[in-house]
Formats: sequence, C-alpha cells, structure tokens
Amino acid sequence: MASQRKQNHFKEARKTGGEKTLLDTSAWIEFFRGTEKGREVKQAIESQTAYTSIITIAETTNWALKQAQNHNELIRKIKELSIILDINEETSKLAGEINFKRKKTIKKLGMMDSIILATALQYNQQILTTDYDFKNIANVTII
Repeated sequence: MASQRKQNHFKEARKTGGEKTLLDTSAWIEFFRGTEKGREVKQAIESQTAYTSIITIAETTNWALKQAQNHNELIRKIKELSIILDINEETSKLAGEINFKRKKTIKKLGMMDSIILATALQYNQQILTTDYDFKNIANVTII
C-alpha cells in the first residue's frame, strides 16, 4: 500500500500544469519560526501542491537539533503539509552536473542545494526559498 501511494506521488509530481512548489529547507525554517516569510510559505502551502525533497528532512533535523527543538515534530509537520520526494539515480546525476557547472560561478552552492534544485527540475517544480545561493535560477522564487 505504501509503495503504491509513493508511485502515485511520483506520477503526480511529474505532471505538468498546476502550481507545484518544492519548499527548500530555508522556507520550512521560516515557516517554523513564524516569521513574515514563514507566512508567505504558509500561503504557498495552502494555495498549491507543496513538495519537499528528502534532503530537507536531513537539513531540518540538523537545524532543529541545533535549536534544541523536537525534530520529529517538525518532520511530522513537513510530511503532513507536503509530499516528500526521494532522490534517485537520475536526480543524483543531475545534481552532480548542476553542482559542477554552478561551482564555476557560485562557489558557495553546496551539493545539498544542487540535489534540491535537481529534484525541482526533474519534477517541473518551482522552488520556494529564502536562500540567495539560488539567485538567477529560472525556476526559483526567493522570498
């Protein structure tokens, strides 16, 4: 049953048309902090289909532990409000290519961000982020 549900999520994520937004870790952090930017993230979640890269689970766990917050509760909320997208070989290769090319101009872009970008590209999604390392990328909205 879980496998079938996961396959349906991937089919839905790959469809073109409709508003589909991949929330970057920074967007989720603003959401959890309850900031003005976090309210913009909440509006995005409420108005369209929200997706999250599995990479964000690791980054959010790390952030929550540094903030002495309950990471399990934050992850539960992410899973409740968005569809989690795993990475696969195709996404991994694309992320490596993106990271290699973008490091020539943006030294600070890390592999985690490259994986998130590759995931959004693979599934035709817009990224919502507060991270300026994503500036000048067509499918990215920085709030």
